[in-house]
Formats: sequence, structure tokens, C-alpha cells
Amino acid sequence: MCKNSLILIFTFFFIFSSNSVYTQNRWTVDGDRGITWSIKSGDVHADHIEMSGKQISVVLRYGINKEGTFTINKSLIFPLLRTIPNNTHASLMRRSDWNILDQITVNGYSLTDEKVKRISIKGLLDIDSDFNTTSGNINIKRTYFPSTELPVFLESYQMENISEKEMTLELPKSNSVITTNSEKGVDGSYVIEMYTDKSGSFILKPGEVINFFAYTTGHKKNESSLIVDGQREMNNREALVVSWMGDLVLESPNEVINTMFAYSKIRALESIYETKNGPMHGPGGESYYAAIWANDQAEYINPYFPYTGYEYGSKSALNSFRHFANYMNDEWKPIPSSIIAEGIDIWNGAGDRGDAAMIAYGAARYALASGNKSEAVQLMTLIDWCLEYCRRNLNGQGVVKSDTDELENRFEAGEANLCTSSLYYDALISSAYLNQEIGGLSNKSNEYRNQAKKLRENIENYFGANVEGFKTYQYYKGNDILRSWICIPLTVGIKERTEGTLGALFSPRLWTKDGLLTQAGSSTFWDRSTLYALRGAFIAGATEKAVSYLNDYSTTRLLGDHVPYAIEAWPEGSQRHLSAESGLYGRIITEGIFGIRPTGLNSFSLTPRLPKDWNEMALRRIMAFNTCFDVEVERLKDNKMLVTILIGDEEVFKKTIKDGDLLSYKL
Repeated sequence: MCKNSLILIFTFFFIFSSNSVYTQNRWTVDGDRGITWSIKSGDVHADHIEMSGKQISVVLRYGINKEGTFTINKSLIFPLLRTIPNNTHASLMRRSDWNILDQITVNGYSLTDEKVKRISIKGLLDIDSDFNTTSGNINIKRTYFPSTELPVFLESYQMENISEKEMTLELPKSNSVITTNSEKGVDGSYVIEMYTDKSGSFILKPGEVINFFAYTTGHKKNESSLIVDGQREMNNREALVVSWMGDLVLESPNEVINTMFAYSKIRALESIYETKNGPMHGPGGESYYAAIWANDQAEYINPYFPYTGYEYGSKSALNSFRHFANYMNDEWKPIPSSIIAEGIDIWNGAGDRGDAAMIAYGAARYALASGNKSEAVQLMTLIDWCLEYCRRNLNGQGVVKSDTDELENRFEAGEANLCTSSLYYDALISSAYLNQEIGGLSNKSNEYRNQAKKLRENIENYFGANVEGFKTYQYYKGNDILRSWICIPLTVGIKERTEGTLGALFSPRLWTKDGLLTQAGSSTFWDRSTLYALRGAFIAGATEKAVSYLNDYSTTRLLGDHVPYAIEAWPEGSQRHLSAESGLYGRIITEGIFGIRPTGLNSFSLTPRLPKDWNEMALRRIMAFNTCFDVEVERLKDNKMLVTILIGDEEVFKKTIKDGDLLSYKL
């Protein structure tokens, strides 16, 4: 059989296999952009989800067993209750399967024969079950969620008599207390309490309902027990989720992408912890709390916060850059990769990962998008230092050297890697724009533009290569196996090798049903590179290919077997819902589909990519550049589009363009 025939057969098998996976959805999108799993007879499945507040995070491992019963195990993390040694992973953590329903009786009998009807997620986990007990049927609705402000995990219970006779419910008084070993806590012993807010005997007539809450709290031993109002906490969580979903809203014909975008904001914005040294956004995953990283925070999530309008998120971004700035030095030693333990220590175990490029890239984009001149002036010192550090670490061929990259030696990165130099390039471009805005005698706009121009040439000369038959990039000198991070140049506007790079990224060598493999031939994937690649594909103009793969990816992550957020990696970490990856998903929409690129404190360029099957799209309540505005895109005849920018109800900009045209606008 000829080689081309083999390739066609393999490609067909790959596409068929991928599509067959994508169409087997477990969940559906509700009318209010929630998602629901309607349980069918014989459904057996388990999943896990992370949710966070300012002083607590929880990973819920839940599912339906073969008897149709709901199962749950709660992994509780208290980021501000520090353990010894006080390192990256030193948050107090406990796993619990405490279930108050095991202690409740109906007419003297325990609750039995549970049949779960549906499970729903919208920033809270809701379960709706019927129990056909020996002496009467009862419906129980459970909701699990963290407090927005307090170190408290809450469970809401609503119990309704759905039988034809009255029943007597007995709710036990429960108050379990755990005191931890004082020698293992930075502040001595910690206290974990589990209790309910209602107990006693209650008579329910048919159709009557009783409500109560169960709490798990954590505090230092010398502090008083927390007094919690369950209904107020539930209202606060629901209101916060609504507010997150209400700003930066995508309107498109694709409800899966719309909903995945809305959900990505929940996970991206909730994972911020109120440490003693200010708010610190943390990845989560039962490992990474009360700490910041040059990649997850500075590079991935911080440039996105201004668009969301979440003030606490922007506050955490500015705080993270201030922490990094504390490590600038006259000896030009690298800034630490991570600042840990509420800001009092560092982790630098992988050496220089290109962290200065990550920080300069993120800080410059954040400063521009935030639209705050005083913040920009503060950040410029850090940005300039990081850019100079990168310049001092150029090798003989003019690209940036580093010990490794953000994968920290999991895969080879060579003396100099493509990711670091690409981020440095974008940081130079953003910093040139920023210098124009700030002005003054130290204006370095032309200097940075000239450095960027030369660096772009060096990137092409040093990394440009034919790898596995594709005219793309070697990730490091001598690399002859395709790597997922060849997508990075596309995201920063380097398009010399667009066709070959896109061909490689979406080939069976790299693309799988779970997104991009880190390296061709391996089984490892990290969502972060997939999310970068999808953004880059839109920026490069491969709209139809990008939206098809984005739809497949979104369907898998939102409605498949592990929902509803972007994940970290596999096999490492069991596909944890790390927070910054959801920020990267959001940037596919803002920077990819709508092509927004900050060019000043109140100006941006815009290159919308309207898929051929979409007649219109809009991004509502964009909160960047210190303004709230909308962007609408409408398809016209002759392959043209009408782009409208609105502030409130006022149309402030309107122009007809062709696909790929770049617009510039100053608010």
C-alpha cells in the first residue's frame, strides 16, 4: 500500500475516533448557562471539581455508584493555616467523607434506596435525589460550596416530604472537633469543626419542606469558633458567580463555547487567597496556595484580569508584581520562579525558567490593559529590569538563555528555548507602547522596538527549522521532535512559519482528543499549550480550523466526563482544575477570536475572526482600559464584516472591514 494511502487511512481513523469521543456528552447546557447531568438507570461515574474562596479551597470527589447512590469525599484546604515545613505545599489539608444524612431518620428508619435524579454545576455543586425509605418517600436537594470570605465549607440541605402521609424527621445535633498536632503548625494547633445549624424532631406533612446547613470550618486554636449564617453565605456565593458571569460576556451562535467561556471566569477568578501579604492568586490542585508563580500568575492570568472587571483580581495581579519586584538586584541574579508561604519565602528549585521574560510579558500587558497610569509607572521599573535581564542573557545568536522552561525539566529545553525568547519579544513590543504612554526623559520606545525587530530575526534564524516534515520551529537547538510550544510565536504575532506550524500543531503527531501532546510520541498533555495554540491559531487567521478544535475541546471539558473547567495535565496531577488555565481559555476569546491587543492605556488594536458559520458575535461588558464597552461583529455580503464598538448604548465606532483587517481604536 502506498504511503499516502496509509496517511489517509490513519487520518480518517484519528478524526473518526476524536469525533466519536466528543459526541458522547454526559452533561447538557441549561437555559441559564448552568450544566446538568440527568442521571439514567445504570449510570455509574465519578469526577472531581475544585472550588475556592478567599480562605478555603475544596476538591470534591463525587459520583454515582452502581446502586444509583450519590458518593462524595471532600478534600479541604485552608491556605492560611500554614503547616511545617512552611513550603509551597504547606496548607492545612484534610479529607473527609462526613455525611450528615447517615445520621438522619425518617419515622425511625435511616435514609435508604437513594436514586439521584440530576447533578448540576454553576459555581456550586447541586444534587437532586429521591429516597424511597421504609416508611415514606423524601426528596433531598444538596448544595456544596465554599464561603466567599471565610475559612468555611458549606452544605445546604432541603428535604421535602413527597409521600402521601406526614413523616417525622429526626435531625441529630452534630458538632465534631479535631485539634491538630501543635508541632506541625506554624501557629501551633489548628481546629477543624464540623457541625449543623438545626437539630431535633420535626413533623413534615405531605409537600412540606425543611432546610438546614452543615459546616466545616478551620481556625487557629487561640481563635473563637466561627459563627456562620449559611443562607447568607449561599447568597454571597451565588451573587459573586452571577457577577463574574455578568461581565465580559461572549454572545455567539455556539452555546457550548459561550458557556465554557462563562465558566472559565468562575475558576479563573475564585482562586485568590487573602494572605497576610495581600491577595495572592493560586493555581490550587491541592498543592499550590498562598503563593505565586512567574508563569501561572504573571504570564497566564494577570494580563486577563483587567478585561473581567473583577477588582480583587486586578488587586492580586498588582500585588504579585510587587512581590516579584522585591527580588530585583544589582547583581542581575534571576528573580525567583515562585514566591511562597504568603509571600515570606521563595521557591527556585528549577533555576531560571525564563521567569524574567514571563514577568515582563505579563506586567506590560497588564499595565496597558488596566488603563491606570500610576500603576503603569510603578510597574515600569520591574518591566525594565526584567527586559534588561533578558538582554544580558542573550546568547551568541541573540536569543535568550535559561536553565529550563516552565515545565521545569520534565522535557528537554536546551540552552535557549523558543518560549522564553517569544515572550521577551512580546514584552518589548508592549513596553514600547507603555513607554509612549508614560513619556519622560527615560522613554525607551524606539530602543525596545529596535531590540524586538532584531530579536524576531534571531528567533527565525535560531529556531526556524524543518521538524518531522513541517516548516516550523525546533523548540531548542538540535530538537528534532515536534513540541506543542511551537505555538508560542503565533500568539505574539510572529507569523513567518504560520502554515507549517499550524500543520504540525493539528497533525495526528501532536493533536489528540485531549488537545496537544507536549511532545510528539509521548502520552503527556498539558492544557496550557493547547490553550495557547488555539489562541495562536485564531491570531494567525486559521479561523475555521481553530473554531472547530475549540468547539471539540470545549465540549470535552464542559460536557464530557471531567467537567467543567480547563485542566492542568495528564498523567501528572490527575487533571486538576488549576485556576490560571481557565484564564488562558478566556484569552482565546479576547485575544484570539476578537483579536484585542493593547496599544496604550486607553487604546487597542482589533482583528476579529468571525467563523463562517457565525453570522454575528459580540463581546459585552469588556472592562479593560478603565472603560466598560462592547464589541459587535456582523457578517455582511462579499465576505465583509461590520464592526461596532459601543459604550453604554452609544455607538462610538463603526467600520466595515474584510477578514484579517486590523483596526485601531482609542477610547
